Amino acid sequence: MFNPIRADVLFPPHAPYASGRLDVGDGHRIYFEQCGLPTGLPVVFLHGGPGSSCSPRHRQLFDPAVFRVILFDQRGCGRSTPLGELRHNTSADLVADMEALRQHVGVTQWLVVGGSWGAGLGLAYASGHTHACLGLLLRGVFLGRTADVDWFFNGVRHFLPDAWAQLASGIRSQFDALDSAHNAILAGLGAALYSPQPGHALASALAWEAWEQSVLLHTRVSARTQFANEEEASRLLAKYRLQCHYVSQGCFWGETGLLQRACSLGNLPVALVHGREDWVCRPQAAWDVHVSLPKSRLRWVDGGGHNPFSPDMAQAMIDAMTQFAAHGNFQGWGESFHPIEPS
Repeated sequence: MFNPIRADVLFPPHAPYASGRLDVGDGHRIYFEQCGLPTGLPVVFLHGGPGSSCSPRHRQLFDPAVFRVILFDQRGCGRSTPLGELRHNTSADLVADMEALRQHVGVTQWLVVGGSWGAGLGLAYASGHTHACLGLLLRGVFLGRTADVDWFFNGVRHFLPDAWAQLASGIRSQFDALDSAHNAILAGLGAALYSPQPGHALASALAWEAWEQSVLLHTRVSARTQFANEEEASRLLAKYRLQCHYVSQGCFWGETGLLQRACSLGNLPVALVHGREDWVCRPQAAWDVHVSLPKSRLRWVDGGGHNPFSPDMAQAMIDAMTQFAAHGNFQGWGESFHPIEPS
């Protein structure tokens, strides 16, 4: 379904030149790192999830000779501590963390780059801190609306009935019917992830992971049965408990909150990249942002899914950043918005 990653698309692996943990209050310390050119164009990268983390491969999306890239693991994620902590962990807290991090590393303005959940978080940040943004590059947009979540748990199951049955089995039928509304499914998953039965919570996290991978790859992926160590298992459980915490509460954005806030971005350069065959995050979300921001630029990737490292998706992002580094905008990249007039 996806072409293998070509060595000539991503930039060569490169290590951070600085890293640390920033105390952002409420008992949270977020891990961050900086890579690339210390005097380069500042970029902040927002990972997906919620509950995921940054990886060395994310650095390879950025030209190390051009950009100064700041990557961080969001509250409760990855190398941030405490792992999996849900208290004082909302989208507003993450936005505040970004501002604290920007000031800590001494950046006046930065280009905000985010994918999936990170794309929505980027919109939330920019709408409240437009003065700190040079522009936005958003890939595989997720807005956290009822329809967006319902698609992931209920709509796409019609394309993956075997993977859906595997998910239901993995959480021990915590919901009664396979056509339950997404909130009932989330309630079942939430109960299962905190099950007192030995191994039940972990089995539910494994089932969720397998469903997520199945939707990403457009084919049923069997759930893992082994871990390298107990820490790996603990991290997986923390990831999906945190994801359930956010998604079950509409990501704390409200049904139309992000799109309403997006209208305040004015002339801020915004680029959107979305795969036509993205089953994780509906292409409709990118279109809705594009319509709400008529000066934004949108690049549809034909045949592209949700994987940011597939060649065509990665190339679209790299092309957008190359354009921005050269001109400070995305003009000439992607498509501008043209209302469709009735015939």
